[in-house]
Amino acid sequence: MRATKLLDMSVGEIMTLYPATIAVFIAMHMHCVGCPIGQFHTLPDAAREHQADLGSLLAAVMNAIEDSPG
Repeated sequence: MRATKLLDMSVGEIMTLYPATIAVFIAMHMHCVGCPIGQFHTLPDAAREHQADLGSLLAAVMNAIEDSPG
């Protein structure tokens, strides 16, 4: 998965296409799971909203995708 593609996708799309990433958002105490704004927020938006480091979030999401079966 390319980082630039992930940065353009909504958080909702990412969690739908890659369910293993849900654990990342939960672990980072981000309330994106089930949030209606998740369909509109990108990873940069979510990081900014939750005062999270975008680089760390992106790396964790990419690791979850790479480590997931399938």
